[in-house]
Amino acid sequence: MTTPVTDEARDVTPHGVTSAGVPAPAVSLRGVTKRFAPSAPPVLDGIDLDIEAGEFVCLLGASGCGKSTLLNILAGLEPATSGEVLSPPAALMFQESALLPWLTASRNVELALKLRGVPRAERRERAADLLGLVRLDGAAGKRAHELSGGMRQRVALARALAQERDVLLMDEPFAALDAITRDLLHDELERVWRSTARTIVFVTHNVREAVRLGQRVVLMSSRPGRIVRQWRVADHDRATLPAEITSHLREEISRHAR
Repeated sequence: MTTPVTDEARDVTPHGVTSAGVPAPAVSLRGVTKRFAPSAPPVLDGIDLDIEAGEFVCLLGASGCGKSTLLNILAGLEPATSGEVLSPPAALMFQESALLPWLTASRNVELALKLRGVPRAERRERAADLLGLVRLDGAAGKRAHELSGGMRQRVALARALAQERDVLLMDEPFAALDAITRDLLHDELERVWRSTARTIVFVTHNVREAVRLGQRVVLMSSRPGRIVRQWRVADHDRATLPAEITSHLREEISRHAR
């Protein structure tokens, strides 16, 4: 079920701009609600969100607030119960690398290329380019058990990029890694994002990670998941912003507990 959107800014022309003359968002949600059963309480309730092309947005909230459900809706893995979702096809990267253990790093990336219909003669070269982009030039012939956790996630990122989607959805991809590896991968992800101009929607429950990576941090309430506040990171002091966001996050967690 979808609901119509009538405001002028949502009237998009074939040239990718709105009738108001501004660029159309890459991703747009209006009134998105999700229930897993007709009589069940909503997991998501009235989500309105626009994400610009090339923007890096972090969705932040306590565990169970519906962040991953929202990402699955954007990926097309779950339908919204009501509301409107406008998004191009997206690549999805999970917390676990989910590499096929019997394939090498290169073959895991090549598989995504094969599913896109890339000819066999081109796949190995393209996979090598993508592994180079995530700085795994020397790991093409290694299988998953020969790679560290951070290296496996880099392969997973290369595989996601191989799908050639304009939007990359990332569901807590670094949560299981140690702090040092996570910091290194933050740097790598930022470098890849800047070099590829992907639109990234990154789910996390780590406030410092959200501020470190995102251009915009979107805070969701606990169930039902609603957007309660947003911050454009460039408009704030990065040294004090984590404490401010943490305070609001704690308020949401306390409200839900009551």
